[in-house]
Amino acid sequence: MNNDNYKLVYSDVPSKTAPRASGHGKAVLRLERQGRGGKTVTIIERLCLSDDDLKDLCKSMKQKCGTGGTVKEHRIELQGDFRNQVRPWLAAKGYKVAG
Repeated sequence: MNNDNYKLVYSDVPSKTAPRASGHGKAVLRLERQGRGGKTVTIIERLCLSDDDLKDLCKSMKQKCGTGGTVKEHRIELQGDFRNQVRPWLAAKGYKVAG
């Protein structure tokens, strides 16, 4: 089968090379412990933001929660369980929050 005859129409997997749409998306919050040496990490993903905007949002969240964090694979990772603090903060900024 020759892939030259096919074109990707839809994918829910974010591409690192595709430009990110700026604006508000539906944020998904989840907690992750597995593979982190027992440490808890709050994951915020599926935000429709550019990489620079995502880094700025991460910086604001870290300051609000008083914790460390990073942006990896187009998602925000905060050290600790901050779902109850992040959820209303994102909602106040106009994001729809799931999870």
